[in-house]
Amino acid sequence: MTAGKGQIAMRTSEARALGLRSALAAAALVGAGVVAAQTSGAAPRTPDGHPDLSGTWDNGAGIDFVQPRKDGESVCIFGCPGGAPPPDSVPQASVPKYRPEFAARVADLDARQVQEDPVLRCFAPGVPRIGPPDKIVQRPGEAVFLYEDVSGSFFRLVPTDGRPHPTNNEPSFLGDAVGHWEGDTLVVETKNFNDQTWLTDNGAFHTTDLRVVERLRRTDDKLEWVATAYDAKVLAQPWELAKRTAELTDLEIVESPPCIDRSLANMVDGSHHTNPR
Repeated sequence: MTAGKGQIAMRTSEARALGLRSALAAAALVGAGVVAAQTSGAAPRTPDGHPDLSGTWDNGAGIDFVQPRKDGESVCIFGCPGGAPPPDSVPQASVPKYRPEFAARVADLDARQVQEDPVLRCFAPGVPRIGPPDKIVQRPGEAVFLYEDVSGSFFRLVPTDGRPHPTNNEPSFLGDAVGHWEGDTLVVETKNFNDQTWLTDNGAFHTTDLRVVERLRRTDDKLEWVATAYDAKVLAQPWELAKRTAELTDLEIVESPPCIDRSLANMVDGSHHTNPR
């Protein structure tokens, strides 16, 4: 039997409806997959589409490893008999590698850390020594990094709107930062440092040519931070720090107690612990 025009039209409309239902079903599956991705490991996003790094982040820094205990008539601060070693909450797989002519200077500063460490004189730690931020406030075109550190409270303003580095600022302890997004990673380049900070706790000095690149990426409630220091005047090669991972917390940061140099005049000798930061 030959089908009439009406039957052909009906079958064509049925096919179109079936195709539409199939397309809607496929779209629903895709949408479900997107929702699943957003609820499993994906970071929340800001209105401009970038991952939202805002929040207070517990990055394991500070001096929580110091656990005083009574030992007879004395108070033991570190290395107490029967005490557990300090947790290695801030892993550091390497130290900066210096050009041979500067190795002796680094060793000397390391041996005399108690006398020479800028942080013990209440100066800002510098970058990358200060580590990942304790709190981030993010808005379109800018991120603010806040720090609750052993030598005080510090902040860094990180424009992400495409502007270049400023050209008229004086060199500083924390430098001038400019950020940009590479996919879901915030890349922060900082330069214009003074030479009054160390890269690590143990004598790793730098020059005013220091440039530091940090990369921050959020996955779920974790923030990954890696940093690389470049200073060809003294470093034999760029120094990449071990990755740090911070966790989102509902504990708010507070103002750091004032850093006052009171105790160094009473120093008995130059012995010091191996710092975890």
